[in-house]
Amino acid sequence: MTTALLVLGFIIITALATYATVLLLRLRKQTAQKLKRQQELDEINRARVDEHLDSIRYIATAMLEERCELSEGVMRIAKLFGILSMSEQVASQFPAIFKHFEVIEDHPIMAERKQLEKKQRMKLDFARMRSEAELEAAILEEAKQLVNFTPTHLH
Repeated sequence: MTTALLVLGFIIITALATYATVLLLRLRKQTAQKLKRQQELDEINRARVDEHLDSIRYIATAMLEERCELSEGVMRIAKLFGILSMSEQVASQFPAIFKHFEVIEDHPIMAERKQLEKKQRMKLDFARMRSEAELEAAILEEAKQLVNFTPTHLH
């Protein structure tokens, strides 16, 4: 009887060890798949970030070459930094751009602008032009920095 119990115990222990091994192998496979998927997502995100940074550099270049109006460039650059969740990180580095953006960010465009009364459009245009005149040189200097911009670190 003792031998039978030993054999039964050995069978149970072997079965449990086999089951534990199967579970461990599944866990390793799942962990490897999860790691691979995370790396793929990181690559996709990095490509998206690089594309937006390239757009920022392109817009800055266009502003310097006068192919893009100052306010339009500022709006696009500030919004791209917002999409990248970098606005707070870079606002102190590009204060003129973000100061001008604060002035124009709520200005309606296209159809919404056309619906405004002439007096209201002129008021918004005056605020935009005053800000542009005050900040133009600083914005263009910041655009020069943005042409070669590379963030120090991304979160």
